[in-house]
Amino acid sequence: MANTTGQKFGGRSKGTPNRTTVEIRERFQMLLDNNLEKIQADLDTLEPKDRLQILLQLTKFVLPTLKATNISAKEDETIQISFYEPLNIPDIGNRKRVKTVDFSDL
Repeated sequence: MANTTGQKFGGRSKGTPNRTTVEIRERFQMLLDNNLEKIQADLDTLEPKDRLQILLQLTKFVLPTLKATNISAKEDETIQISFYEPLNIPDIGNRKRVKTVDFSDL
């Protein structure tokens, strides 16, 4: 008999990871950990262009893909973007501004 109440009975609770997915990820991580030297040796044999292309493809699995951001301003508004040195955790409050670009002249 089909459930027509719209309520969920049994199964995983919301937010509980699928056991198979967790197991596959753990095994894949183990495979990578056990073969890091071989993977590095294979990367070292590639041309720099090919090596960079593979590394960029692999970053999709490690780093989240960022969404593009649009910046708009009215004619009389100025857009100013400041670039800082890379963040170093112990010096979190002492970042040095490297460059400021003013887009009002463009």
